[in-house]
Amino acid sequence: MFSVIFPGQGSQTVGMAKELYSKYELVKKLFKNADQILDFPISKIILEGPSEKLNLTENTQPAIFLVGFSIFSLIKEKFDFDLNKAKFFAGHSVGEYTALASSGVISFEDTVKLLKIRGNAMQSAVPNGEGGMIAVLGSDVDTINNIINNKKYKCYIANDNSVGQLVISGTILDIQNFAKDLKDLRIKNIFLPVSGPFHCELMSKATKIMSSEINRLDLKNGRNILISNVTANKMQNLDETKHLLVKQIESRVRWRESVIFMIKNGTDQFIEIGPGKVLSGLIKRIDKNVKVNAINNEEDINLLLKNDKL
Repeated sequence: MFSVIFPGQGSQTVGMAKELYSKYELVKKLFKNADQILDFPISKIILEGPSEKLNLTENTQPAIFLVGFSIFSLIKEKFDFDLNKAKFFAGHSVGEYTALASSGVISFEDTVKLLKIRGNAMQSAVPNGEGGMIAVLGSDVDTINNIINNKKYKCYIANDNSVGQLVISGTILDIQNFAKDLKDLRIKNIFLPVSGPFHCELMSKATKIMSSEINRLDLKNGRNILISNVTANKMQNLDETKHLLVKQIESRVRWRESVIFMIKNGTDQFIEIGPGKVLSGLIKRIDKNVKVNAINNEEDINLLLKNDKL
């Protein structure tokens, strides 16, 4: 049984979906619609760059959604395969919005608008240069929590991505001090090129903005069971979905636990829809026995449909 997953920030590259855009009118139409909704050429930024513009959070979030949703729609409408037959849908951070839109919970137009607001709110929640994130490799949640609590850092576990990969958010000073202590303990860490300390309480200003925006959304009952980043469990109803989307801004992305939940509940294959192969790599580290397909282009789609009995 397969589940469908959608990537988040960090998976973007200039030129993503260019092949599909050039060949399929459906993709061109969705890109054009997004340009009109946003009132600026997000399609040009995706296809031509520059990377500095694409990597601005306020652009990255609608861009990743647009690419993922376009590939999903193309598979369904032009390749006659219904990915909504999946056991579960899940997305990593902003990818959760792609999952919700692909399931029919949020409209395409509302999602594009909302992610522009979300990206801008998250980017401006902490002044540029005052917050950051580091990846911690080869350790675990309990060990890192103990270090943070013992030293009283203003640092937080933002992402529990896979076995041996965590991401920590915090103020720049605290992150730098934390990194020094990790080095003394011979725990590998890497500073990430991000514009803020996402998924922690330093994002409280963004939470206030998103709470107002999300609570006035008109959500519909979707076609799939969606797994929440916040709980690593099923979203039970539309009221809970809104609550969890608001809470997600400051909450840890429990991706490792979400994947384990889906596997324990019958998933033996994951199909990653969207740019890159980041989630595929994380999943293989969580459980090397499950099958994973990353879909970025027409060749990927044809191989999936040719080789798999889904």
